[in-house]
Amino acid sequence: MQQLTPAGQNLVNDIASRYNLSTDSVINMLIAVNNGGGSMAQFNCPELGGSGQWMRGGMTMVGDMFNNGLKNTVDNLCNELANALANMEVFPKAPAGTRGSNQWWPSDLGVPFSSGAQNNLRYAIFPNRLAVDINGQVTVYDTLDNNISGVSQQQGGNTSLTFSSQYGTISVSSLPIVSGPGFSPAPAPQTNFLEPLPPVNTPEPVKQNLNTPSAPSTSGSMNLNSSSSNEIIQLIEKLSQLRDAGALTDDEYNTKKTDLLNRL
Repeated sequence: MQQLTPAGQNLVNDIASRYNLSTDSVINMLIAVNNGGGSMAQFNCPELGGSGQWMRGGMTMVGDMFNNGLKNTVDNLCNELANALANMEVFPKAPAGTRGSNQWWPSDLGVPFSSGAQNNLRYAIFPNRLAVDINGQVTVYDTLDNNISGVSQQQGGNTSLTFSSQYGTISVSSLPIVSGPGFSPAPAPQTNFLEPLPPVNTPEPVKQNLNTPSAPSTSGSMNLNSSSSNEIIQLIEKLSQLRDAGALTDDEYNTKKTDLLNRL
C-alpha cells in the first residue's frame, strides 16, 4: 500500500466517505492521477467499473461505457484528487531520482517537456533523452534525431513499447540505451511449420539427346554405344517411332538414321 502523509490519509478517508468507496479504491485512483501528473489517469478499479481512463478537461472512459453517471463520478473524483495533489502534500517526499518521487528519473536529466503514465509504466521525455520506468526499473534511452510526441504500451499475448516521431511509430527497444536495464522487446511469434512431405517417386521424363543417340534401356532411354547391327536396326526403328510420334522432325530423323547406317 502506498504510504500517505497524515493530510493525505485524511483526504482519502473523507473522499471514500463522500463517494461511498473503499479507501483502497480511492488510494488506487489517487496513485493513478499522481502517475499521470495530475492531468490524466489510467486505472483498474472494480468499484468504478474496472479498467478506464481519465483526462482532465477531456474524455472519461469507463468499463460500462454507457453509464454516464459513473463517468461523472470518475471525472469528479479525479478532478478532486488532482486538485489535492497540486495543493497539499499527499505523499511523503522522496529523494529525487527514486521511484516514490514525482521526479523518478535521474536528476541530471532536468525537467521533462512531457511525461505520462500507463499501467505499470511511466515515461518522461527530454531533449535527446527518453526515460522509462517499468515496475521500478528506470532506463534512459538516446532518442537520436527523433522528435517524440508520445509513448504507448500495447498489451496482449505480447507486450511492446513504442513511440511516435516524425518517422512514424518506432520501437523503444531500437534506441541506444544510455543507462538502465533496457526494455526487452516482445518475442517474435513462433510459427509452426508443417513437416515436409516425403518425396514422391515419379519417373523422370525420357531425355532425348539429339546429338549422340543412345541404345534403348528398360527405362526407355537409348544406348548408341553398341556396334551390333541388330541393335542399330532396332535403334532406327525407335527413331522412326519417335518421328511418327512427333518427338523428332524429319530432318533430325534422317540425320540420325544416316549416322546409324554409317556404323554398319
